[in-house]
Amino acid sequence: MADRGLTQAAAYLERANFAGYVDLLQKPWRLALSNLIGGIFRGIGIGLGFTVIAGTIVLILQELEVWNLPIIGRYIADLVAIVQAQLHTKQYTY
Repeated sequence: MADRGLTQAAAYLERANFAGYVDLLQKPWRLALSNLIGGIFRGIGIGLGFTVIAGTIVLILQELEVWNLPIIGRYIADLVAIVQAQLHTKQYTY
Protein backbone atom coordinates (compact mmCIF):
# COMPACT_ATOMS: atom_id res chain seq x y z
CA MET A 1 0.00 0.00 0.00
CA ALA A 2 2.75 2.47 0.97
CA ASP A 3 4.78 1.33 -2.02
CA ARG A 4 1.97 2.37 -4.36
CA GLY A 5 1.79 5.85 -2.78
CA LEU A 6 5.55 6.22 -3.04
CA THR A 7 5.43 5.24 -6.71
CA GLN A 8 2.68 7.78 -7.38
CA ALA A 9 4.61 10.51 -5.56
CA ALA A 10 7.76 9.71 -7.53
CA ALA A 11 5.81 9.80 -10.80
CA TYR A 12 4.28 13.15 -9.86
CA LEU A 13 7.67 14.66 -8.99
CA GLU A 14 9.11 13.33 -12.24
CA ARG A 15 6.29 14.92 -14.28
CA ALA A 16 6.71 18.23 -12.44
CA ASN A 17 10.48 18.19 -13.16
CA PHE A 18 11.13 18.68 -9.47
CA ALA A 19 14.74 17.52 -9.78
CA GLY A 20 15.45 20.25 -12.33
CA TYR A 21 13.90 22.85 -10.04
CA VAL A 22 16.00 21.72 -7.05
CA ASP A 23 19.11 21.73 -9.25
CA LEU A 24 18.31 25.28 -10.36
CA LEU A 25 17.84 26.44 -6.76
CA GLN A 26 21.22 25.02 -5.80
CA LYS A 27 22.91 27.13 -8.51
CA PRO A 28 21.85 30.74 -7.80
CA TRP A 29 23.98 32.25 -10.58
CA ARG A 30 22.28 30.05 -13.14
CA LEU A 31 18.88 31.05 -11.74
CA ALA A 32 19.83 34.75 -11.91
CA LEU A 33 21.12 34.40 -15.47
CA SER A 34 17.97 32.57 -16.52
CA ASN A 35 15.78 35.29 -15.00
CA LEU A 36 17.90 38.04 -16.60
CA ILE A 37 17.63 36.51 -20.06
CA GLY A 38 13.91 35.94 -19.61
CA GLY A 39 13.42 39.55 -18.53
CA ILE A 40 15.38 40.89 -21.49
CA PHE A 41 13.32 38.92 -23.99
CA ARG A 42 10.09 39.85 -22.21
CA GLY A 43 11.03 43.53 -22.45
CA ILE A 44 11.90 43.23 -26.14
CA GLY A 45 8.58 41.50 -26.80
CA ILE A 46 6.62 44.20 -24.98
CA GLY A 47 8.46 46.93 -26.89
CA LEU A 48 7.90 45.33 -30.28
CA GLY A 49 4.28 44.50 -29.52
CA PHE A 50 3.52 48.04 -28.40
CA THR A 51 5.21 49.44 -31.52
CA VAL A 52 3.13 47.25 -33.83
CA ILE A 53 -0.13 48.07 -32.04
CA ALA A 54 0.59 51.82 -31.87
CA GLY A 55 1.59 51.87 -35.55
CA THR A 56 -1.59 50.07 -36.52
CA ILE A 57 -3.70 52.52 -34.53
CA VAL A 58 -1.97 55.50 -36.17
CA LEU A 59 -2.57 54.01 -39.63
CA ILE A 60 -6.24 53.42 -38.85
CA LEU A 61 -6.58 56.99 -37.56
CA GLN A 62 -4.96 58.33 -40.74
CA GLU A 63 -7.43 56.36 -42.86
CA LEU A 64 -10.34 57.71 -40.82
CA GLU A 65 -9.02 61.22 -41.42
CA VAL A 66 -9.16 60.64 -45.19
CA TRP A 67 -12.86 59.77 -44.96
CA ASN A 68 -13.57 63.24 -43.51
CA LEU A 69 -16.14 62.17 -40.96
CA PRO A 70 -17.59 65.42 -39.64
CA ILE A 71 -17.56 64.71 -35.89
CA ILE A 72 -14.72 62.26 -35.52
CA GLY A 73 -12.60 63.57 -38.38
CA ARG A 74 -11.57 66.83 -36.72
CA TYR A 75 -10.60 65.10 -33.49
CA ILE A 76 -8.65 62.41 -35.32
CA ALA A 77 -6.93 64.99 -37.53
CA ASP A 78 -5.78 66.89 -34.44
CA LEU A 79 -4.60 63.68 -32.80
CA VAL A 80 -2.64 62.54 -35.86
CA ALA A 81 -1.11 66.03 -36.22
CA ILE A 82 0.04 65.93 -32.60
CA VAL A 83 1.56 62.47 -33.00
CA GLN A 84 3.36 63.41 -36.21
CA ALA A 85 4.64 66.65 -34.67
CA GLN A 86 6.03 64.70 -31.72
CA LEU A 87 7.74 62.26 -34.08
CA HIS A 88 9.50 65.07 -35.93
CA THR A 89 10.67 67.10 -32.93
CA LYS A 90 13.97 66.38 -31.28
CA GLN A 91 13.53 66.24 -27.56
CA TYR A 92 16.51 65.71 -25.35
CA THR A 93 15.47 65.31 -21.75
CA TYR A 94 18.79 64.39 -20.18
